[in-house]
This record gives sequence, structure tokens and C-alpha cells, in this order.
Amino acid sequence: MHRPGSAGEGPLIRQGALLAGVCACLAAPVQAARFNFCWAGAGGYTMTGVIGFPDDLLSKPVITEADVTEFRITGYLSGVAIGGWSLAERSRDTTWHLRFDPATLTFPTGGSFPGEQSQGWNADGDVEDCGRDGFGFNSGNYAQDVCWKGVWIEQSSIDPATPLRATTQAVTPECRGAYLLGKRP
Repeated sequence: MHRPGSAGEGPLIRQGALLAGVCACLAAPVQAARFNFCWAGAGGYTMTGVIGFPDDLLSKPVITEADVTEFRITGYLSGVAIGGWSLAERSRDTTWHLRFDPATLTFPTGGSFPGEQSQGWNADGDVEDCGRDGFGFNSGNYAQDVCWKGVWIEQSSIDPATPLRATTQAVTPECRGAYLLGKRP
């Protein structure tokens, strides 16, 4: 007959407690850095989005598409949603090029695509590979602009070097808040 605390039971209980502790640590969710952003293009086109990545990467000089664990964008025309794209929709053929500076909370823009100062979120350098019913964003050395239903929306184009900033604050399709704006709509 074994009584609690009797010989032989102590090490087994300690091993079980240790195993439970290890399992709890492994099951604990990784904390994620999460930011919102809003881009205001020309012609009434805007875009909101979310980027997330493990917060232990906040000290990296540049976050790339390989680091991102959460990403989604929604495009608007005159405040009405026209389409979106998320990392969950990414396929082998999807253009997915991202650079993000966590120290300044900015997406580098204005450089040649693909490069350290460019972005391609479901849209390549020609901004026309976002899919028949898709939406995408591109920032290269010619412009920042969107793709909608597989077509480059030239009317959305703004200066390629326009800053694109992120924030912990909520954003709206109107891109209210001067520090968020690519351009005033």
C-alpha cells in the first residue's frame, strides 16, 4: 500500500511536475509585435493593413517577408472596400516582398523592385499579378500603387518615396492622422 509521500512516489511526482512545466512553457504563445498601417494613394484609393511578427525580432534592423507571421491588407475606393489580401491566401505564385523597419515603424519605399526600399504585397513591379478577383500593393522606383482584379490602377499612383508608416493605433479607410498618411486623400 502506497501512501502519499511514501518512498518511490516522490521522484515520479517530481518528474511529472517537471514534465507538466515544460509542456506549459512550450504551449505558451509567442508574443507578437502587431502594427496597423494606412496608405492613401491618389484618385480616392486607400488601403489599411496589419503586420505582425514575433516581438523578439523588434531589435532587427529590417523585418522581411520571412519574419512576418500575420499580414493582411484591404483596399478601398472612396471609402468603400474593393478587395483585400492576406498572408493566409499566399500561394507559390504570389508576389510577396516586404521590408519593414521596426525602429522607425516604416516600410521603406522608393527603391527598385525587388529591393531593400520596395514592397510587393500580392503585386509585382508591374502591379498586375494580383489575381482576377484580387487586390495588391506595390512600391517601387516608379510609384506606389495598387492592383485590383489583375489590373494596375494607374490612378492610384503616388510618389514612390512617400513615407508609409505603421502605428499601434487603430486606422480607418480614410487614413485620418497625419503621421499615417502616404498622401492626403
